[in-house]
Amino acid sequence: MRQPWRVAVVGGGIAGLAAAVRLRDRAPAGTEITVYEQSGALGGKLRTGELAGQPVEFGAESFLMRDPTGAESAAVALARRLGLAEKIVHPTVGQAALVIDGGLRPIPGGTLVGVPGDLDRVATVARPAADADTDGGRPLVGPDADVSVGALVRSRFGDEVVDRLVDPMLGGVYAGRADDLSLVTTMPALARAARVEHTLTGAVRAAQAAAPRAPGAPVFGTLAGGLTTLVEAAVTASGATVRRDAAVRELAATGTGWRLTVGPTRDPELVDVDAVVLAVPARPAARLLAGPAPEVAAGVGALDYASVALVSMVLPQPRLPELSGFLVPSTEGLLIKAATFFTTKWGHLRRPDGLALVRASVGRYGEEAHLQRPDADLAATVHRELSAVLGIPLPAPVDGHVQRWGGALPQYAPGHADRLAAARTALRAAHPTVVLAGAGYDGVGIPVCVRSGETAAEEIITALGGSAR
Repeated sequence: MRQPWRVAVVGGGIAGLAAAVRLRDRAPAGTEITVYEQSGALGGKLRTGELAGQPVEFGAESFLMRDPTGAESAAVALARRLGLAEKIVHPTVGQAALVIDGGLRPIPGGTLVGVPGDLDRVATVARPAADADTDGGRPLVGPDADVSVGALVRSRFGDEVVDRLVDPMLGGVYAGRADDLSLVTTMPALARAARVEHTLTGAVRAAQAAAPRAPGAPVFGTLAGGLTTLVEAAVTASGATVRRDAAVRELAATGTGWRLTVGPTRDPELVDVDAVVLAVPARPAARLLAGPAPEVAAGVGALDYASVALVSMVLPQPRLPELSGFLVPSTEGLLIKAATFFTTKWGHLRRPDGLALVRASVGRYGEEAHLQRPDADLAATVHRELSAVLGIPLPAPVDGHVQRWGGALPQYAPGHADRLAAARTALRAAHPTVVLAGAGYDGVGIPVCVRSGETAAEEIITALGGSAR
């Protein structure tokens, strides 16, 4: 008699939980799913806390409503699957600003992650290089090439467009720098257009024209009550056994499956399973793969991450601008790299008592030393810098929180996509019942992580040779 499948999901972030839900939905009935999370909290970078009696996101804030094809994103589809679609809410204020020369200027429209298709439209924040974006008679990027975003844009538009516009936009997403980040991975639509177009303005316009558009449709969404709602619903729907504070320290092939070494060195627990979803960041994934697949481990382990801190504060009766927030170029010399006016941006968070919630993101790749400051020092610096940018002395906060995320945001160097594809191909050939998911391999954001987890689950089902439901 055939025994039920046993599948281990290593990592209890949203990618791992999405994998568990998909396994429950599609794997044969009776499949045993166990989620191992080394910390005491599930959800990874999805974490809803509370300040001054109201829910506050201490991690990811929102998700994209649509995927690159124009269909609903994987995050929306998962929310719908979990019965949470009616809880999706959207920003009521979308306009953001840049800090330029110490003051706020609206982010120009019509750009692609800050890269302009019309140079005149960005003149309020940056002076593009004159006559540098010429037609050289060949595509900007070769068919198999990858370059840094900064290198490409500097060569065509000059330093100010990168430093004042593109770099803060990418920095707000990745906490990295445009000069170090892969065009193919961070801006795939522009990379595809750049393999055909001869000018950067032409490539931006072509990428924009190819993007599906739904006039008036909301771009972002979140869940009323907090994103931890998504985590809790996924746990319930998966029917998985959840093991918190359970670090998986070793992964070894048994011939018929895999043996996990779980828990402390002095008192380890050995668990045998048929397949494993590795939904953990690159370095722990590389450590687990070092024994069974050393070449794959070397490729995966090349991905580095930036650490950040999120400083939230509740302010009494502040005079905040009608903006969703602002981004800060590194050339401005501020500790803050981005700020969000939560109670302005999100209508469902506005309070009748007039309290305002502001959250600032601190930390860029290579500047981790700043994050060694005590919480009180970080909060005081953020409060002082916010006051300076807004040009008003902000009142003292009535509540606050500092959330540190070590190794949170992946830094995609040029060539990342090819390296990851090669590692996955080699892993699939040698060990098809171990699959990488989420944790920044394929990009950032909740929809990407959800899709990655679901794809991993489908690969496991195929590898085990069972009929999906």
